[in-house]
Amino acid sequence: MANERQPGPRKDEATNTEFVGHEWDGIEELDTPMPRWWLWTFYATIVWSIGYVIAYPAWPMIDKATEGVLGWTSRGQLAEEMSAAELARADVRQQIANTPLERLPEDSTLLAKAVAGGRAAYLVNCVQCHGSGAAGSQELGYPNLNDDDWLWGGDIRAIEYTLTHGIRQPGADETRQSQMPAYEGMFGTAELNALTDHVLSLSGLADPSTQGAQLYEQNCAACHGPGGEGDRALGAPNLADAVWLRGNSREAVAQQILNPRMGMMPKWEGRLDPVTIRMLAAYVHSLGGGERFVDVAADPEVEVDEQP
Repeated sequence: MANERQPGPRKDEATNTEFVGHEWDGIEELDTPMPRWWLWTFYATIVWSIGYVIAYPAWPMIDKATEGVLGWTSRGQLAEEMSAAELARADVRQQIANTPLERLPEDSTLLAKAVAGGRAAYLVNCVQCHGSGAAGSQELGYPNLNDDDWLWGGDIRAIEYTLTHGIRQPGADETRQSQMPAYEGMFGTAELNALTDHVLSLSGLADPSTQGAQLYEQNCAACHGPGGEGDRALGAPNLADAVWLRGNSREAVAQQILNPRMGMMPKWEGRLDPVTIRMLAAYVHSLGGGERFVDVAADPEVEVDEQP
């Protein structure tokens, strides 16, 4: 039960501190003053907050905040930092632009910067089809960029050309262009099976077929070569390796013979600037399957199909 309040101020004998004046079940509270250091710190924070409100943006309004006498804004600071970063990148981009693309791998520091910039461009523009790990999609017909199988050439200049002009890009005269005819209705079931077996035998996935070899020679060798080695100048894939864009099952190969599925890659010329395309080419070239660039003019014994 609460006791009645004692009239007049009373002090605690031990500390000589006045009581607050109320009591509960025999417990009374002392009116102990705050420590001086704490009190002055509290006053200092009040003064500091008033100065901050005057100097910096503080009070929100309808479409902006009060500007403050210093004129500082976080957006302005961000703009300055972005401008400084852009100036730093401009120097690197100029170096990349001035370096012959085939000689870029000779400068490891500049190459590393180009690859880093290319990776950023890849994650924005290419990951939707080729995947975050550049493994592609066999189901959808997007090639794996990590292996060393290249339809049009895997040196850094060939990659740049493909990125610039695309593959089967409608309305682009310089785009990569190839077309496999559809053989639907041209072969009977036995002939189709024989040809399919022969195509699979080129990479050791089936036993060779005499009938299939004859059909291959008559219909396929002109583009894919007698041994299925392909032709980069024509964009004809190598059938003798273990890499298959659409799958290596008998059903997938037969479907590609009867009704070939031809993919399309957009050209990036006009969408990305030339330096970004260069950096993107450097990144793709660095993924694991990039080939050495060979100048045919300087080395006439090199076959043309190693060039873009």
